[in-house]
Amino acid sequence: MPRSVNSVASRARRKRVLKQAKGYFGRRKNVWTVAKNAVEKAMAYSYRDRKQKKRNFRALWIMRINAGARLHGMSYSQFMGKVKAAGIELNRKVLADLAMNHPEAFAAIINKVK
Repeated sequence: MPRSVNSVASRARRKRVLKQAKGYFGRRKNVWTVAKNAVEKAMAYSYRDRKQKKRNFRALWIMRINAGARLHGMSYSQFMGKVKAAGIELNRKVLADLAMNHPEAFAAIINKVK
C-alpha cells in the first residue's frame, strides 16, 4: 500500500504560518523554517506580554496616584491605607485617572480621607 501524505493540510499549515509572518524582515517572512521559528517566538512573546501588560499598567497607576498624593503631602502607602479605612471602593485605575485628569476630584478624595 502506498504511503499517504496529506499535502493539502501541510500546505495549509505552512500557508497559515507564512501569512502570520507577513511584514517580518528578510528571510523571516518567506522561508518556511525561518518563518516558523520567528512566528513561534512571536507567539511566545505575545502570550508572556499579555500578562506583563497588566503588571505594567498597575505600576503606572501606582506612580500616578503617588504623584497626586505627594502634591497633597501624603505618600502612596499612607493614601491607600486611608482610602481602604475610609471604605472608598475606587480601584487604582480610577484613582490614577482622577489624579491625572481631574485633580480637583482627587483633592476631594484626599480631603475626605485626611
